Amino acid sequence: MSAVTLLFLALSVLSVFVVAAVVIGREAHRLDGVAPRAVYDIDEATSYVADRLPPNSQARLTYEELKKMLVLHMRWLHEKGLQPVDVIDRRQNPDWEVVVGEESLTAYLLGQAEGARIDLLDDVDVVHVVREHLNYFDAIGAIGPSASSSER
Repeated sequence: MSAVTLLFLALSVLSVFVVAAVVIGREAHRLDGVAPRAVYDIDEATSYVADRLPPNSQARLTYEELKKMLVLHMRWLHEKGLQPVDVIDRRQNPDWEVVVGEESLTAYLLGQAEGARIDLLDDVDVVHVVREHLNYFDAIGAIGPSASSSER
């Protein structure tokens, strides 16, 4: 091969490498700014929470009542703006901080239980459901760190 052919071959390889590096770098930067996709499945969430409830709470709550409570929880999140309609490829906003307190959510679920025809024999069942549902969110990567662990 002639020197000119080798030079053009080297320039071609170099230009392909530069183009690929730029495209991959740009996509990596774009994906870094996009919220990770956490897929919420109500049936999976119900099973997860049901399996982790204390035995007394498991005995008092039916599977359908538990599922209704999780749906109420999701509606509460939507009302608070934490379950937006268009979450795909939404840019992350680290300046926006939302704190979800177990107490306010528990109070909401206790208030909504009667209207949803959920027979609560003991209020502590709601506390356990809330705690385990938040643990499910953590397990699928849908929530950030707790307020006590975040540095300011």
